[in-house]
Amino acid sequence: MGKVEDKKNEQDLITKRLSAIDHRIAVMSGKGGVGKTTVAVNLAITLAKEGLSVGLMDVDIHGPNVPKMLGIESRHLGGSEQGGIDPIEFFPNFKVISMAFLLQDKDLPVVWRGPLKHSLIQQFVKDVNWGGLDYLIIDLPPGTGDEPLSVAQVIKNMAGSIIVTTPQDVALLDSRKSVGFSRQLQVPVVGVIENMSGLICPHCGKEIDLFKVGGGKKAAMELGVPFLGSIPIDPEIVQDSDRGTPFVLSHPDSKAAGAFKDIVTKVKAFVEESKSGAKEVTKG
Repeated sequence: MGKVEDKKNEQDLITKRLSAIDHRIAVMSGKGGVGKTTVAVNLAITLAKEGLSVGLMDVDIHGPNVPKMLGIESRHLGGSEQGGIDPIEFFPNFKVISMAFLLQDKDLPVVWRGPLKHSLIQQFVKDVNWGGLDYLIIDLPPGTGDEPLSVAQVIKNMAGSIIVTTPQDVALLDSRKSVGFSRQLQVPVVGVIENMSGLICPHCGKEIDLFKVGGGKKAAMELGVPFLGSIPIDPEIVQDSDRGTPFVLSHPDSKAAGAFKDIVTKVKAFVEESKSGAKEVTKG
């Protein structure tokens, strides 16, 4: 009986935490190396720049790189007098939680099976003092394994998933699986982002299609999901990530930062339209 009661209390706390978060969006990719975390970080920062309250949950348990990209990897989590864990504040309306904040040695691997990962994801929801948020952006590891499945099970009523891909055929093939995964779990697909879509030459300003271009848009059309936009390759994105400075903050007038802003506009429109649709269904 005690276990049943504990499980009910746990679920009640999760429900309470989530009730203060308006929109929960997972950023995922079918394979690694497509810049998914870079997209998640800069997407979240762009939302926060617009005055929205944003949380960024890094559930890439084996490769938690979000704190590094924000330059806060040396920070440590602390408890609150009211109980629970206070997330790290990057700035007042932007909060972050990550496995990286819990590691004593950054070089030691996390060797965990599925149940431990599921428990950690539950803790990231029920034990973290997120407070009221407009958006919770969840950075998932590549693929459709334990972590994405646990997130979908723990965080009910997701606003949707954003699929990050690159133009190569192999990346597009795996991104299709991410769309199928979302549909199977009844998570709306907000759309597809084509990352690394052309290199802007720093000398002549012309665009070079290193990995082809347009594949993400084509895949989105074939799968019947929105295409959110293309983000060009910019060497400064790599350097800023290594320095721990979000690109959209250090280069707000760049083409890539403009692409993130356009994508955020589409994301906001998607969730608002979904919310309106849900209200109409409720009324009916």
